[in-house]
Amino acid sequence: MNHNRILHEDNDIIVCHKPAGIATQTARVGQADMVSEITNYLASKEGAAGKSPCVGVVHRLDQPVEGILVFAKNRQAAANLSRQAAGEEMKKEYLALICGKDMPRTGELTDYLLKDGKTNVSRVVPPEVKGAKQARLSYEMLREDKERQIALVKICLHTGRHHQIRVQMANAGMPLLGDHKYADETALALSEKLGVRETALCAYRLAFTHPKTGKRMQFEIKPEGAAFQKFTYKIS
Repeated sequence: MNHNRILHEDNDIIVCHKPAGIATQTARVGQADMVSEITNYLASKEGAAGKSPCVGVVHRLDQPVEGILVFAKNRQAAANLSRQAAGEEMKKEYLALICGKDMPRTGELTDYLLKDGKTNVSRVVPPEVKGAKQARLSYEMLREDKERQIALVKICLHTGRHHQIRVQMANAGMPLLGDHKYADETALALSEKLGVRETALCAYRLAFTHPKTGKRMQFEIKPEGAAFQKFTYKIS
């Protein structure tokens, strides 16, 4: 575990900056994931010998997505943070590069999503479909390049569904650059033209209440992804 990736640590929680390409948690043998890295880091610390560290997963990020994650170091903290993550007490904000014609500068999206566990894909379905879950987000355009039809947006999640941002934005005609799972052919062609190969999404800000002290905590990072480095400061 790279110590530079640790944004905060105390007896109850550890907050980390997950790079793109690493899973939050995986059962695949030989594949790196955040839970394994944090477990090894905690086990190697002085005084941890002989103990099996608790690393509680309370929320996740898709493997291609960079961003901030908080993990619990005991069961009490895990239960508290899981409750916050299930509601809106834990505030999750993202930066994304999207593309499309005549995109509204602000908006709120409410859809019903159904996850297909076999294909690991979610899709928008009518609300009466069995197993469908409501998904809500709001977004605000920060910068726009009308000529290339791309924009940098800030997205606030109000629910935490599987692939939610990628599905909802694509369904609204504003797919993410570099998203090979949900973007349409036009967006993929534009991504290829611009040299964007990774999903242009970063969980850049996370706020929650500390499970023990009750203090409100907020963390923020700057995206490392090549797409953001190329375009964030060029979009006017």
